[in-house]
Amino acid sequence: MTTDMDHILGRAEVLKITNLSASTLRRMEASGAFPARLQIGPNRVGYRASQVSAWIGSREPVDPDK
Repeated sequence: MTTDMDHILGRAEVLKITNLSASTLRRMEASGAFPARLQIGPNRVGYRASQVSAWIGSREPVDPDK
């Protein structure tokens, strides 16, 4: 039996992958514009890799003429 286990990304990994600043990530998460974090321990949070990947995929390409 195989299962598709979703990976959990730490905050530092998410910041590196998305190239967002910590304050921008916090604001976007609070407004619902970024996937919500998961409490994975008493002092640790993480993000589902699939949700971060989907968020990245939903970004519109930049029009170089603008």
